[in-house]
Amino acid sequence: MPLFETIGLGGEKTAVVIDIGTSYTKLGFAGECGPRAIIPSEVKILQTGKVVRLEDYYNTNQDELFAVLVEFLHQMYFRYLLINPRDRRVLIAESVLVPTSFRDTLAKVLFRHFEVPSVMFAPSHMLTLLTLGINTALVMDVGYADTLVLPIYEGVAVLGSWQSLPLGGRAIHKRLESLLLAESTVATEGGSELPLSSIVGTVQEEMLEDIKVRTCFVCSMERSRKVQDAAMAQLGLIDPSQAGQPPTPPPSVEFPLDGAKILKINGSIRESSTEVLFEQDNELQSVATLILDAIIKSPIDTRKKLAENLVVTGGTALLPGFMHRLMQELNTLRQSPKYSSKLAFGSFKIHNPPAQPNCVPWLGGAIFAATEALASHSFTKDIQYEGPHIPDWCSLNNKDFFTEGVVEKTPVSLPTLRKTLEAIKSSTGLGAKGGKESGKESGKGSAATTVKLETSGESTT
Repeated sequence: MPLFETIGLGGEKTAVVIDIGTSYTKLGFAGECGPRAIIPSEVKILQTGKVVRLEDYYNTNQDELFAVLVEFLHQMYFRYLLINPRDRRVLIAESVLVPTSFRDTLAKVLFRHFEVPSVMFAPSHMLTLLTLGINTALVMDVGYADTLVLPIYEGVAVLGSWQSLPLGGRAIHKRLESLLLAESTVATEGGSELPLSSIVGTVQEEMLEDIKVRTCFVCSMERSRKVQDAAMAQLGLIDPSQAGQPPTPPPSVEFPLDGAKILKINGSIRESSTEVLFEQDNELQSVATLILDAIIKSPIDTRKKLAENLVVTGGTALLPGFMHRLMQELNTLRQSPKYSSKLAFGSFKIHNPPAQPNCVPWLGGAIFAATEALASHSFTKDIQYEGPHIPDWCSLNNKDFFTEGVVEKTPVSLPTLRKTLEAIKSSTGLGAKGGKESGKESGKGSAATTVKLETSGESTT
């Protein structure tokens, strides 16, 4: 439990903050500067012994998802956090692309199985801004499954301008696996070298993640263009005299496998595997174009401020050289004919949050959960019986749900409404007879009173 938590004072215990990502889950307590644990978002099925990811059950039967989430949260509470879930509120940092069925099932597991007091689902992009103390930014989340860009202006998410592409850690893993099987060799105990493809047919996901984190990096834009020109000249697509001298490849590295086997990774694989993020597809889209397209779709008076407040999060953004390459791509693409006529601001600026990119949304959740606003923005178990789905954070029609408990909505008939309005008029001196004179006699600077009542299918003015 948190070190500053008091004992015996009867106060409310600190909340639990959970950021469930596609690849990894960050978990900890409110008010702390970092998560207590970062665990894979996967569960081992007891009946079969197979390890499955949570994302594999996004679009499956809710009963299967319920059982998987029960096992995952049980491991989280009693192996890593070591707390009683009944004593603490829960804040879930979620992405815009999380399916509604997953949110509903997760809330059902927390309320019915673990009996937590309340739950709040907060958007990870908005929680990111809490770590910087700003309310306007263009947040880019480069995760495992995809890259998502969402503009936020004055604390409001511009949902009509969000952009997404399936480019992230998974795309790098696929490129890395194909390059390893095609070019890498394995040194055996006898001193001979065999192609990796002759030993294994596929490379395990854990090994690809380890190789990417330990050896891969993002090269500069100039070097990338030289490598591409040299490859095109070798294929005969351009004149070799125009390609110039190819750059010197990075040094090769050795990666230990099981036993005495050593995997030799060429230097060209280390830098070319991450190029998938910046290579434009058939629709001329890449990670960098997502930012420019999101700015263009935003209102014209917000574009300059969004461009000067870029925030990049996600585990893939931890790759060495990623931020530098992103700025180079943005400054180059901004001068292209596609964007130069629509973007007239000066330059781009990227914020540096007070945490690693993969933990920034969790830190924002820990800051918010440490305030008194958590209680007024959470919902309890009773909310499940008010509608078919858990209220979405971006739906303005569900604002009454984000209170302590459930707000009772009692229909008001038209006669009752008229009597109430007459009583208000008489009490404020604004009766039907001599309304203007009564208003003057009530004194200068009198405040106007606005009362909002709901009617059952009837309206009045």
